Amino acid sequence: MVPLVAPELTGPRTTRDEVASFATALWEPVRQRLDGGQAHLGGTGAHFDDVAAGLEGFARPLWGLMPLVAGGADIDLDPVLAGLASGSDPASPGYWGLAGDRDQRLVEMAALGLGLAMVPERLWDPLPPQARDHLADWLARINAVDCNDNNWLFFRVLVNLGLGRVGSPLQDAGATAAALDRLESFYLGDGWYADGPSGRCDHYVPWAFHFYGLIYARLAGETDPGRAQRFRERAAVAATDLAHWYDDDGATLPYGRSLTYRFAAAAFWGALAFADVEALPWPQVRGLYTRQLEWWRGRDVDDRGVLPIGYGYPNQLMAETYNSPGSPYWAAKAFLPLAVGDEHPFWASTPAPAPREPVRTQQRPLLVLCDDRDGEHVFALAGGQDGDQFRHGPEKYDKLAYSTVFGVSVPSSGNGLAEQAADSTLVLSEDGLHWRGRRAPLESRVGDGMVWTRWQPWPDVEIETWLWPQLPWHVRVHRIRTDRALHTAEGGWALDRTGDTVATTVGARTATAGEASASYPAGFSGLRDLAGGRAGEVVRAAPNTNLLVPRTVVPMLRGTLEPGTHVLACAVLGSRRPDPAAWQEPVTAVAPASRTVPAPPREVLA
Repeated sequence: MVPLVAPELTGPRTTRDEVASFATALWEPVRQRLDGGQAHLGGTGAHFDDVAAGLEGFARPLWGLMPLVAGGADIDLDPVLAGLASGSDPASPGYWGLAGDRDQRLVEMAALGLGLAMVPERLWDPLPPQARDHLADWLARINAVDCNDNNWLFFRVLVNLGLGRVGSPLQDAGATAAALDRLESFYLGDGWYADGPSGRCDHYVPWAFHFYGLIYARLAGETDPGRAQRFRERAAVAATDLAHWYDDDGATLPYGRSLTYRFAAAAFWGALAFADVEALPWPQVRGLYTRQLEWWRGRDVDDRGVLPIGYGYPNQLMAETYNSPGSPYWAAKAFLPLAVGDEHPFWASTPAPAPREPVRTQQRPLLVLCDDRDGEHVFALAGGQDGDQFRHGPEKYDKLAYSTVFGVSVPSSGNGLAEQAADSTLVLSEDGLHWRGRRAPLESRVGDGMVWTRWQPWPDVEIETWLWPQLPWHVRVHRIRTDRALHTAEGGWALDRTGDTVATTVGARTATAGEASASYPAGFSGLRDLAGGRAGEVVRAAPNTNLLVPRTVVPMLRGTLEPGTHVLACAVLGSRRPDPAAWQEPVTAVAPASRTVPAPPREVLA
């Protein structure tokens, strides 16, 4: 028999009480699967060992449980206390093990540090003296080993905040200060951090750097007021960009790694409330937070009530190598504002719409954000970043465009366009079977509503790409200099084909010389050749390649190139409506004037 999912997991998440009920209901299936200091939530593996994976399942829900308790909820923490005692005891069969350099255990220590800092009377005081000593010794290991030189340094900060709050002599103020200084060196300006010396700017930044920084500002503001104020000010600046990553129903832009953490995206807006930073009017902050949680209603859990690996649905294909069955519970970071009461203006506000701009250039993440009111989605034209260290990194960072409605797809293998799932990108091939797209561009610039990149899929093939919005369309132009003959394929948005079968088609797919489109109940996707020479095709992508829905089609333009210099150009349209009026209208490329981005080839602007 399939167990029923608790109503609190599928109901509204509007009031503080409803969010608290959601947090409690999400915790219950984890509590039922606790074995000492580990939670066994599935059978898949990550690059780290199973003990660390079990610790991850135990610790990550605490990101939500501790604020819930701090806010006055009557939660039975006896299973957590038993897990802390057994997991940190070297003589216990449930011992978590001694953390080493760059160990996954260091990541999970942060939630325990937060708990000690927020509710020591519930998480520390009830422990026997020997268990306290074991836990402090185990946590203090983070000061003796190497952390990754990126957001991981905040884990050292949070652990020491917790140790300091409970009066442990193992707190290391010097290690904390050094970590904070290094973290501040990653600040780029305009509210954006890079995640390390060569890191990326993506959706991970707000609920990592800003989230931890705002916790520090609240908990250490009296002892380190200057740094706390900087963290508050930077988060307030970031909010003015990040508000444009969401569409009207709360969906956020799926750009970058670690998407399996789902509604962790709401954590940034909740952290503003925790640190009392009115970065935008409180009704707008509350609206961004509430709509993001609401968007996940019905998408969150499997039939056990457990958060599965995936994004819009359970999906191992899109996961990083560091995703274990407990990894998705970093989504519990979204529950941080439960630590503040109903009287706070965040909770007292009526959710309001977010600020809107049709086009907003964001220099630091190399994106042009586009608010397509006609097609009812937010999309970004991307300059690309080096994501090679992550599984499917080029697809998560280097495709040409990303959408709140159409998402992005990752390949299921390297063979064929269906397996490649080449949505929102240009791919090239020598044999028509193995394809290469944009990957870690050599140069990228954004400015004045336009993106320009230079990239090389082979040493003797150089491509310049220009992207700009022409709402509700966006335009792509590629100048290709090649010493070899090539096949080309350029994909539009991946469209949900729910209801389509091999025998019958619910919807319509059309492809002719110069254009391709698909229309289904979920919406419309199409692209039109502006330079001539390419044929249309609609590809049924391999299942489970798209992050939002399991079955999609991708309209494409196909062509071939001989050695030499060529210009390709197209206009791309997507809409929630199956029959957008814009598709029936002619479109020509009209490039915006830019002082910072090279001008596109004139031959496509006639």
